[in-house]
Amino acid sequence: MADHYEVLGVSREASLDEIKKAYRRLARELHPDVNPGEDASERFKLVTHAYDVLSNDEQRARYDMGGDNAGFGGAGGFGGFNDIFETFFGGAGGSRSGRPRSRRERGQDALVRATLDLADVVFGVHRDIEVDTAVLCDTCEGSCCQPGTSLVTCDICHGAGHVQRQVRSLLGNVVTNQPCNVCSGYGTTIPYPCATCQGQGRVRSRRTVSLDIPAGVENGLRLQLPGSGEVGPAGGPNGDLYLEITVNNDDVFSREGDDLLATLEVSMSDAILGTNTTIESLDGSVDLEIRAGVQSGDVLTIKGRGITPLRGSTRGDLRVGVHVVTPTRIGSKERALIEDFAKRTHAPSPRLSEFHQGIFSKLRDRFRG
Repeated sequence: MADHYEVLGVSREASLDEIKKAYRRLARELHPDVNPGEDASERFKLVTHAYDVLSNDEQRARYDMGGDNAGFGGAGGFGGFNDIFETFFGGAGGSRSGRPRSRRERGQDALVRATLDLADVVFGVHRDIEVDTAVLCDTCEGSCCQPGTSLVTCDICHGAGHVQRQVRSLLGNVVTNQPCNVCSGYGTTIPYPCATCQGQGRVRSRRTVSLDIPAGVENGLRLQLPGSGEVGPAGGPNGDLYLEITVNNDDVFSREGDDLLATLEVSMSDAILGTNTTIESLDGSVDLEIRAGVQSGDVLTIKGRGITPLRGSTRGDLRVGVHVVTPTRIGSKERALIEDFAKRTHAPSPRLSEFHQGIFSKLRDRFRG
């Protein structure tokens, strides 16, 4: 049997690129459409077979160790369980149903991430996201062949994708179906691979995906976009694209379910007398009435200013927890007024009362209640 390296005219240390260049040069010279001679046809088969073996890392390693498509380890004995299995049932890469493999396969799924602000979660947002993925080759449009050329039915398996071999075994002579090593089980060969995609039918590229992210998404949620992933080999169907959401923390508002939570600082005088104020929510100004005598930990609810659920239409509420701010520095006149106020109201002296876990725990419990 001719040495594959000698057939291609390369050294045993040749790189994959060198092997590809040698194959393309010889294929252009020996292809039947260019050189119809019988000798050229036989040499073309040898060149194609040599290329298929040496361009596959696993087959090349096996060949370099002294075996080329050996059935039982290449040395008269069993090479292992996989060799036994492949001998009797056909090797990986072929079709046990007898049909050739399809070059067109589904593309892999892709995962991209999007970082949102809390306001984006409330209203939804449109984003254009750059994705590094596999796209259809514009040169060959997925055919894997140079323009003007096409796939050629394999001369060895005649398009079946497999060949029958008779091997000797412990059970006697056994006829098996094995994947064709010339066409790798496809039933066809690519005499002139597309130079742009190297015969893959697809290339790596960056493309822009326009997304309408709905309101109500949560931190860590993954949205599935069917058919937006990478294109498959030989122009196969696209995989899916998954968008993973990360939500930035907001300085003022936080989320609890479909509600927004915030804390409102109220002066001691406004807490005693009551007042009207305007606060800025995530979707504009809101008028808010603070009743006289409001206490720290009281919660004021503003209906319909929360978050729209992902699969709903009714927005949650904005719940504002009151925190009464006690002044730490006052002038002598203010102190005299407060002392007079305390005498007039007969304010009780400090005393022990029901245990509370603190203002923040109280606020938390009331928010959740």
